[in-house]
Amino acid sequence: MQRNWRSSVTRNALTLCYILIAGLTASACHSLSSPSTPRIQITKGVNPGGSCRIAGTVTTEGNALPGATVSLLSSGTPHTAVTDVNGRFIFPSVPAGEYTVRYELSGLSPRTQRLTLRAGDAAVADADLKLSSVSEAITVTAAAPAQGMNPGVFTPPAMNGSAPPRRVKREPATVINSTAVLTSLASTLVPMQAEATSGEEYAFVPDNQFQRVAEQPLSTFSIDVDRASYANVRRFLNGGMLPPPNAVRIEELINYFSYSYPDSTDGAPFGIFTEIADCPWSVRHRLLHIGLQAKRIDTAALPPSNLVFLLDVSGSMASPDKLPLIQAALHLLVDQLRKEDRVAIVVYAGAAGLVLPSTPGDQKSLILSAIDALQPEGSTAGGEGINLAYKIAADNFQTKGNNRVILATDGDFNVGVSSIADLQTLIEEKRKSKVFLSVLGVGTGNLRDALMETLADKGNGNYAYLDSIDEARKVLVQEIGGTLVTVARNVKLQIAFNPAVVAEYRLVGYENRMLKKEDFHDDTKDAGELGAGHSVTALYELVPPGAETLPATIDTHGDALVSGAWPVEKEKAAATLSVRYMERDSDSSKLLSRDIQDSNASAFAASDSFRFAAAVAEWGMLLRGSADRSAASYVEVLRLGRSALNGDSSGYRAEFVKLVEHSDKLARTVVSASK
Repeated sequence: MQRNWRSSVTRNALTLCYILIAGLTASACHSLSSPSTPRIQITKGVNPGGSCRIAGTVTTEGNALPGATVSLLSSGTPHTAVTDVNGRFIFPSVPAGEYTVRYELSGLSPRTQRLTLRAGDAAVADADLKLSSVSEAITVTAAAPAQGMNPGVFTPPAMNGSAPPRRVKREPATVINSTAVLTSLASTLVPMQAEATSGEEYAFVPDNQFQRVAEQPLSTFSIDVDRASYANVRRFLNGGMLPPPNAVRIEELINYFSYSYPDSTDGAPFGIFTEIADCPWSVRHRLLHIGLQAKRIDTAALPPSNLVFLLDVSGSMASPDKLPLIQAALHLLVDQLRKEDRVAIVVYAGAAGLVLPSTPGDQKSLILSAIDALQPEGSTAGGEGINLAYKIAADNFQTKGNNRVILATDGDFNVGVSSIADLQTLIEEKRKSKVFLSVLGVGTGNLRDALMETLADKGNGNYAYLDSIDEARKVLVQEIGGTLVTVARNVKLQIAFNPAVVAEYRLVGYENRMLKKEDFHDDTKDAGELGAGHSVTALYELVPPGAETLPATIDTHGDALVSGAWPVEKEKAAATLSVRYMERDSDSSKLLSRDIQDSNASAFAASDSFRFAAAVAEWGMLLRGSADRSAASYVEVLRLGRSALNGDSSGYRAEFVKLVEHSDKLARTVVSASK
């Protein structure tokens, strides 16, 4: 059998087949009808600044079609875009005029349509492509996977407590006719785990291990309100791939969702919730649930904002899921701005420059025109851009307001200061100005997730990954208070466990947020920030006395109990939670403490918040292939998740259930293929 590609049809056949098969199973793909002609809808005069916008979705047989080329042809300069994993494309800013839109992907029949746009028009131009009638014999091999997949070899995660399956070498498919692509390859292509995808970088963080209370009675960590991992995992699953284990940060999966935690009743900027019940994935263990709920602030009551948009316009940002998505996302944010807010725009490619000086938020047309005029080109001098953005923010600093740089990038810094260590040092120095940093990550293929998480962490901000305009709306509209306004800084948690009730414990997630016990009382030690309306959830797996899992060895360097023995007055408590934090404008910390009782409840007698957070955590352990997943299973995740859908007005919990169902199918296919 030959292993070469014979034609342009052949070069794209495997990619096309994988996309279509994945699209048929992906729960989040858009399901559209299959019209015989392209569809177009024009809304008159809604685009600010007089420029026009063209967007749409390309499908095949009603299923989203990633990787299709959309060309915009006119008498002027032609424009092209490539559809994302949801089949979407966007031309955010084009002049008024007559256009021919052409949709194409090798192996499918191209389509065209014409449209006429007047100043300010916004057009939705969808199309459904059909398999072409080409009958050329082609050779398809697994040696040329779609972009973002591992070439040839994959390592599926273990599931349901079983040992990880062996590594599997995929064999080439037989020679087929291109008109029979879908049916012929449906039984040979399997979902792949996107390990070491082309250029994407994820930090390796091993799971937290069980600790013996007799040796380590205190557990200390910094809060984390980032949610980027969940959206990124969703991006992989919607593309028909299991995520790389290191892309799965369990605390970010859990904290993507809101929970029914009480508001503060003692004047603190957040309320505290605790609960202990059965651990769903380990029958002899207990699960401690800790929740913080930051006070909520109406958008109209938010303090004035001094914002600097720091936008990556380098050549790597050209695809529709990068700069065009950022432009559309910032449209949503600008719509929320008020007269008292101010916005400046700094861009960086080969060099950094000021595109828009600090401008009042009610001058929306001026701000949006500057956003829409951006074009990607050049290399990426990110460090230079950061310096300029912070300078502009400092020049317009609002003493009683929210001062923040919003960095939007795929993280591909390659000019000047570019290493994680150097950029971390730069951001740590800049945060002394009390200008905070939020990071919006986008794109596929060269995503530097580890760098962006570090920048947001060290910049006293948050990190979100935008896989769609819907996610942008969640981050920049629905959760704008939490994204922009900090209500508590340097928030640290420390839990002291009662050895009479808890023999061992393990913090689920937060691996890169762990602190030393002495850091808890050190106000110079940086920790996480809590935004208005944000909730923070943490879970501890607890081992009661008599059910120990660790060997009974003594660590001579371990800690003794703080007071030498558990206080008598707390003998019935399982643990004591202490939270240390700073008010937004203060440099000295405050302390809150709560005793935690175990009422011996079962998981299904616990709160909806407990069950749903436990379901998300269990799912994360399955995706990571965690060694401590015990009897975790997709069946149990779905049972827990479905039992906690009350009050899901946003639909995010229902979407979670669908993603779990989809990942279960992908994992089962991988395991089946490995046998």
